[in-house]
Amino acid sequence: MKVILTADVKGQGKKGEVITVSDGYARNFLFPKKLAQEATAQSQTELRQKKEAEERRRAKEKANAEEISAKLQGLVVKIHAKAGENGRLFGSVTNAEISEELLAQHGIEIEKHQIALDETIKLFGKYEVKAKLGYEVSGTINVVVTE
Repeated sequence: MKVILTADVKGQGKKGEVITVSDGYARNFLFPKKLAQEATAQSQTELRQKKEAEERRRAKEKANAEEISAKLQGLVVKIHAKAGENGRLFGSVTNAEISEELLAQHGIEIEKHQIALDETIKLFGKYEVKAKLGYEVSGTINVVVTE
């Protein structure tokens, strides 16, 4: 009997695969636990349409990430912070602050968890911060911290 796996099954296959199993295994184990569904023509068509929709969604997200990466080229984000002696900041500049200022100054929205700080920013000056936009696309944000 041909079935489409709706979840990963150890020793059988991954979710979305069409496999051949014995009738008893399908009826007594896979179907009751909702690990598989029968591979009819309609269910195979639905599976193919879902895969195509997922590929289109991923392609769109990757294009969006590349567009944001291109916009980040040459942008400078200015962050104003309070400081104590010797130019050291009270606290530090966080990736959340960089995300907020990027949205406020340039209208580019990047989630704070996508901004990777190599070391904490505790002094005034210029910094280059990496933004991991997903799908192996990254960009560089130039950050200037001023008093």
